[in-house]
Amino acid sequence: MADLQDELHTTAEVGKLDRPAAWPEPEPLPLDTSDLKTAPEPEPSGDPLERAHAFLAGHPVADGYSGLPWALRHLPWFDLELGESAVDTDVPRMREGHVGALFWSLHLPEGLAGDRAVGATLEQLDLVHTVVQAHPEGLRMTRNAADVTDAQHCGRVAVVLGPAGAGALGDSMGILRSMHALGLRVLTLSGASWASEAGLTRFGEEVLREMNRLGVLADLSGTSDATIARAMAASKAPVLFTRSAARALRPHPANLPDGVLAELGAAKGLCLVPLTAEQTGPSVRDVADHLDHVRALAGPESVGLSGTYDSGTAHPQDLADASCYPHLIAELLTRGWSETDLALLTWGNVQRVLRSADFTARAARQRREPSSAKIAELDG
Repeated sequence: MADLQDELHTTAEVGKLDRPAAWPEPEPLPLDTSDLKTAPEPEPSGDPLERAHAFLAGHPVADGYSGLPWALRHLPWFDLELGESAVDTDVPRMREGHVGALFWSLHLPEGLAGDRAVGATLEQLDLVHTVVQAHPEGLRMTRNAADVTDAQHCGRVAVVLGPAGAGALGDSMGILRSMHALGLRVLTLSGASWASEAGLTRFGEEVLREMNRLGVLADLSGTSDATIARAMAASKAPVLFTRSAARALRPHPANLPDGVLAELGAAKGLCLVPLTAEQTGPSVRDVADHLDHVRALAGPESVGLSGTYDSGTAHPQDLADASCYPHLIAELLTRGWSETDLALLTWGNVQRVLRSADFTARAARQRREPSSAKIAELDG
């Protein structure tokens, strides 16, 4: 692309001809400005929705959770670049909503476990790669923060793989490394014997250390209080909650109590508030209330957005699909959110966490060899 741009810039000069020395330079004509009036400087629009679109044009949304892979499995044919009415997310709606990055969930329906869970997750990974390759004008596969930024600069939606469920590993460090090599960047620490209501076992802690070494982020949404406490204490990289709001405002089991939100802010983790009626409420104002609450307790550097589209959940009014983010940003603008805090909310915080995971992984690989731990040896 850079070579093409260089050529375009070069050919723009072809039409200019050197003036022969015999041609005198024309003298400029005097300009009568007596009838000209200075145009006033345009004032910023007072419409919050227009302001939201203008803001998001420079600070797109990094959406922390999409159920699109599983939804696409059930469609006989689809075209995300043209538009797909059977799902909540396609390229035209992401452009309308100013989505610059999207985390594609590899979570599986309940009931799949063991080898079936491993196989189904690998099929999901293969599907995502196939979909991205089939939509090169709209989507780009990414593996780190730099890739995400490059995709956004090229006008593509950055696809980040994950979260996947812990059950997809089959209690194998080798499978974790293989899935990381295929692009996995987020793993939810639930659904496995080593991450349960009792918390992380010794093998579970070793999995977390290996995730830090690889650069795979730990997602703690829906995990037990014991797992949350141990993972936040043990992880060298920031932890995520990909689908968690404020329990003080809505007592959903996946939402976080105020104490955990405060601890998350101190640890520089990230709470991605879902746009679902079940967890946040039926209106865009309810979602904004949760964002206000999380920001107040965890700080502006620890709150983000999680559309949770195509995951089988109902969404608040005015937030029905991936095109609707400007409505939420408009509501936050009317509440007095600064552009600095909004930029962290939409894009900056996710980028910070991705960069932190990369930095932690580089440092850990200098100290640790790939783990060969077996669950029978540590938990047996």
